[in-house]
Amino acid sequence: MKFQKPYQPSENDIKDIIAPPAIKINSTYLSVGERLTKSFFVLTYPKTLSSSWLSPIINLTESFDISIFIHPIDTALALKQLLKKTTEIQVELNDREKKGYVRSPALETAYQDIENLRDALQQVREKLFNVSFYITIYADNQEELKKFENLLSSQFEERLVYIKPAIFQQIEAFKSTLPLGKDILKVFTPLNSSPLSSLFPFISPNLTSNEGLLYGINISNNSLIIFDRFSLENANLVCFGTSGSGKSYSLKVETIRSLMLGTDIIIIDPENEYQALAETVGGTFLKISLSSAHRINPFDLPIIPKDEDPANVFRSHILELTGLLKLMLKETSPEEEGILDKALNEVYASKDITPDNLQGNPPLLEDLQTVLESIEGGEDISKRLSRYTEGSYAGFLNQPTNINLKNRLAVFSLRDLEEELRPIAMYIILHYIWNMIKSELKKRMVLIDEAWWLMKYGDSASFLASLVKRARKYYLGISTITQDVEDFLKSPYGKPILNNSALRLLLKQSSSDIDIVQKTFGLTMIEKNFLLEPNVGEGLFFAGQKHAAIKIVSSYNEDQIATTNPEELLERQ
Repeated sequence: MKFQKPYQPSENDIKDIIAPPAIKINSTYLSVGERLTKSFFVLTYPKTLSSSWLSPIINLTESFDISIFIHPIDTALALKQLLKKTTEIQVELNDREKKGYVRSPALETAYQDIENLRDALQQVREKLFNVSFYITIYADNQEELKKFENLLSSQFEERLVYIKPAIFQQIEAFKSTLPLGKDILKVFTPLNSSPLSSLFPFISPNLTSNEGLLYGINISNNSLIIFDRFSLENANLVCFGTSGSGKSYSLKVETIRSLMLGTDIIIIDPENEYQALAETVGGTFLKISLSSAHRINPFDLPIIPKDEDPANVFRSHILELTGLLKLMLKETSPEEEGILDKALNEVYASKDITPDNLQGNPPLLEDLQTVLESIEGGEDISKRLSRYTEGSYAGFLNQPTNINLKNRLAVFSLRDLEEELRPIAMYIILHYIWNMIKSELKKRMVLIDEAWWLMKYGDSASFLASLVKRARKYYLGISTITQDVEDFLKSPYGKPILNNSALRLLLKQSSSDIDIVQKTFGLTMIEKNFLLEPNVGEGLFFAGQKHAAIKIVSSYNEDQIATTNPEELLERQ
């Protein structure tokens, strides 16, 4: 019996597997399989190159390949050639001077530059190289190819670097950009060490650290974006994006991972999007509505931190309550604000509570209403507050607090609350949370979804801005999520909140908001265009002074908890 030898793959087999089915060569481009390619070489460089000039080009999101070949030049030969060149320029300068011509700044500058380079080479501070720089772009059709070529040319020309297509040498240029390490085209430009160092290609932003959470994948270089928000100057985050861009999903994934690392989290949820998360991890889910059994009395006494003066804490408490009442009354005059301040102090005094004695049963809203009726000018305010004590909104704010947040995760749901009451409820919840946070130093995060509800009103926006500024002192990070970017940034408190948030996540933006987003965050045109059409869960992630294009990634189990896609939710039923 004759046995056949086992099959052994050869080198040619591997080449056949990875090679395209065919290549069609044209004068200015190639058809490689089903895709088109066009290759360029760098023709000239400016006199000086900054260290990061190549970064915006390297980080373009389109498909392209870059090859850089560096051929050392013998220093002795280079010095000999430079000496010859300086002699020629010196002769020309002397000849112009003898003939009485006006001086030539270009020749004088060239002479000085060559002399400086000669000195650097002689002192071994620099070396000289022949450098080849090639780039091959890819597209599905001629229109995309032309569009990418125009974009690429403009990016280079902005930096006074000029590229040229390899006409009638496209196949040689294409091979030069393949990972073969062969410079077939051989188009050289002499560069010394300093400008050559600016071509260092590995300049994609890197947000990987040894500690922290996995936020996603860097789209530019496929590295992991791992960051600890509490390692920055503050732990606050703002997230902007259109509806369906993945804002809530991204923050849910962060919440799950933060809980695993021991961070307590409190969420203000306008649409019941976090209920499944709370139930899955055994968190507390509190429904706040007119018919709900969960109540918060905004007049609860503040807890005095150890290092603060009780009188100052009480004054701040009165100011915060004044802001709440102004939000409830909608419009107040300076005189009415003075009356409110006086009535608030008196209603606490009626319960034997003073700045020096913050103990006792706190008053209710109806107690304040009674005091207002006894103060000159307070009758009208009392009547306007009656809807919250006797009218359609009775019971919402006029009962003792009956909740206790001892769980690692607590979600306040506002979905069933009337739209008019949502900003008031958000204010009260934040006031309650803030008092709790000040009572015990602990690593916490507060997530406020649809924060534009608070930003619509001056007093609630001011209160939120104050919390964001003071959060770091109490080991707190506040996450602010909104889809109404323009309204958020137009608020006088929008910029302070943004400036005090070291982390920023920008997901897909609408065309009506993109200009203000670009101006606010200093985006390039490439980044601006990227934010108009990213996939769900893709955007720009800012951490301090660094930022990168990010893709939010999750495990299967995390996705099952975090998703709010109606189609996926129906399939699970």
